[in-house]
Amino acid sequence: MSRYQICVSGAHAGETVEASHLLAYAVGAAIAKSGHTLTTGATIGLPQYAARGAKDNNGLSIGFSPASSYREHVKAYRLPVQEFDYINFTNMDYVGRDVYLVRCSDAVINIGGSIGSLHEFSTAIESHKFCAVLLGSGGLADFIPTILERLRVDQKVDVIYDTDPDRLVKQVIDRLDQKYADIKDEIFTANPRVSKHAG
Repeated sequence: MSRYQICVSGAHAGETVEASHLLAYAVGAAIAKSGHTLTTGATIGLPQYAARGAKDNNGLSIGFSPASSYREHVKAYRLPVQEFDYINFTNMDYVGRDVYLVRCSDAVINIGGSIGSLHEFSTAIESHKFCAVLLGSGGLADFIPTILERLRVDQKVDVIYDTDPDRLVKQVIDRLDQKYADIKDEIFTANPRVSKHAG
C-alpha cells in the first residue's frame, strides 16, 4: 500500500562502474529489502547492478527503456532485459526517457554517474523530487555538492548525502514516509485491517 518507486541513476560505463558496482548492487538490495520498487533506465553499468541487487533480494525492478519495443531495446540499443520485472518502452530515446523515468519516480539516488546522470539529477531537482547522493562512488556523485554550491538554484534544494548504501536508502524512505504521511493515514482510516507497519 505504501510502495515507493525509487530511481537509481548512475554511469553506464567507465571507471565508476568498475569501482562502484558493488555499491550500486547494495543500493538495489536495500531498496528491495525495504519492500519498495527500484526504477532505472533499463540500461547497463551501475543501474544494471542496482537492478541485480533488487532482483537477487526478491525486489520489484522496473526499467524505463529509450526504445519503442522489445526488439529495438535489444537489437538497436543493446540493453539488458533479465533484471527487470517490467520494461516501459518509452520511445523517447535517452533524453526523453530520462525525464519520464525521473517524473515517474518518488526519489532519485545518484551513484557515480556522468553526463546522462547529470541530466537525470537536474531533472529531479527541477521536478522537486527527493534526491540522494552516494558519496564516495566517484563521477558526478562526488561533484554534486560542489555543483550545487557554485550554481544558483532558484528553488530550495534538499539533497541527502551518505557514504553507506543502507543508511542512504533508509533516509530516502524516511523522507518519503514524511511526505506521504497524510495519504497513509487516509489508507489506514479507510481500511483498518491494513497494518500500520505494512510497507
